[in-house]
Amino acid sequence: MALEITDGNFEETVLKSDKPVLVDFWAEWCGPCRMVGPVVEEMAGEYEGKAVIGKVNVDENPGVAGKFGIRSIPTLLVIKNGEVVDKQVGAASKEALSSKLDAQL
Repeated sequence: MALEITDGNFEETVLKSDKPVLVDFWAEWCGPCRMVGPVVEEMAGEYEGKAVIGKVNVDENPGVAGKFGIRSIPTLLVIKNGEVVDKQVGAASKEALSSKLDAQL
């Protein structure tokens, strides 16, 4: 299951991670987010132990969303060593997201 990432645990969970992190910025009212959600959950199981997969609800965690300039959702960031190394704005296939993450493993 994807981790719930919040303003409070973002630094520890994402920026200080020794593994690549895929962060899904989403909201409950967002249709495309609901399409991407199951893909992110599936990837969380497949990448367990190799990468961190998490979700940030932008309505509940405006600090992190603001820090990264998230203006459209879903936005998925791949973060490695505390730096954004790849970005996907809008819904994307599992294959597209996996290839972005695989490139950082």
